[in-house]
Amino acid sequence: MSAAAPASAPAPSNSPARVLFASLIGTTIEFFDFYIYATAAVLVFPKLFFTSADPGTAVLQSLATFALAFIARPVGAAIFGHYGDRIGRKATLVAALLTMGLSTVAIGLLPTYDSIGILAPALLALCRFGQGLGLGGEWGGAVLLATENAPPGKRAWYGMFPQLGAPIGFFLSTGIFLLLTDTLGDETFFAWGWRIPFVASAALVFVGLWVRLRINETPAFQRAIDQHERVKLPMLQVLRNHPGALVAGTFGALATFVLFYLMTVFALSWGTSKLGYTREQFLLLQLGSVVFFAITIPLSALFADRRGRRLAMILSTVAVIGFGIFFAPLFSTGSAWGTLLFLGLGLGIMGLTYGPLGTILAEMFPTAVRYTGASLAFNLAGILGASFAPWIATQLANRYGLAYVGYYLAAAGALTLIALLMVREDDSD
Repeated sequence: MSAAAPASAPAPSNSPARVLFASLIGTTIEFFDFYIYATAAVLVFPKLFFTSADPGTAVLQSLATFALAFIARPVGAAIFGHYGDRIGRKATLVAALLTMGLSTVAIGLLPTYDSIGILAPALLALCRFGQGLGLGGEWGGAVLLATENAPPGKRAWYGMFPQLGAPIGFFLSTGIFLLLTDTLGDETFFAWGWRIPFVASAALVFVGLWVRLRINETPAFQRAIDQHERVKLPMLQVLRNHPGALVAGTFGALATFVLFYLMTVFALSWGTSKLGYTREQFLLLQLGSVVFFAITIPLSALFADRRGRRLAMILSTVAVIGFGIFFAPLFSTGSAWGTLLFLGLGLGIMGLTYGPLGTILAEMFPTAVRYTGASLAFNLAGILGASFAPWIATQLANRYGLAYVGYYLAAAGALTLIALLMVREDDSD
């Protein structure tokens, strides 16, 4: 990445606290919205939106709508990335947050299958697509907001703040579902209680908008404006001039996605349907284990700034492969403490991969196409690694046994390791 000369009229600087909070609050909201859908896709939607099918088929159909958002995310990355590289990070981040938030609130207001029949799952799928569009544009912009404001030597540390939105959003989403299932009976919960998290997300969106409207454009993008470096079609530039970075970035993030959605969506489905846990019991175990996710993100970022982003990702990917090999025995202990160990270990490794991921993807592309390039790589990895991961894992476990879910994870880790070995470290700050 070539260093740009200082701009003649630099934009007003953002305070570190404002930058980091703005990047964190947005991804927290986005991931909260995303995870409440993931939880409802296992616990609620099979019973309310796919009631015409048998229970097993209903779960698979619900997980298929879950996958829709990952198909939408590269579309969102292309659309919001275009405007993020053409207009600016700030305005695009606001638009992405609104897209995600409105789609989520709409899900909470949808009539069910018993009310409008087949139109209910169709509208659910449409709203889910909208969630994917918003998240496709959100993540890349939040990472750039942080990394393009980072001081020398702290790029990975700044870049991990948007990543912290994932465990915080997961903690909030799981916590609210746990609270609702604990305080409401099943009849009330399925009648209207499940809608509360979706509608309540509107309040979080307003907070996120207020914070992001108060930030200034990043210094790196302002330099691109001043030096007339912006391109007309950022996506075309990425595909034509940076295909190697796009492929390496996509597969470099693959194992991260597979691991996370196995530890959350698949684990919740398998634990409640095959291992005898109640909904409340397993949500509580996941809520405890997400603490390990949050702890290892900053630890990996500190290591990445000191020893290199590439090395941090390689070591964590080796851990993913090892975890995949022992996936089945760890998840089949038969005890709550054993399951907690399994979830904590898996999500802890997830944090090790996730902390430096945003920074290393951003470093692969020049400023003029960075929003588009990093967002596309991240969200294409979502299609390959997450969209059908719960469905594939369910099919493998049912047909061949739980061990093959672990082999699936280990294979994804091997592909990611190969991609990371092809990445060249960017030592510039």
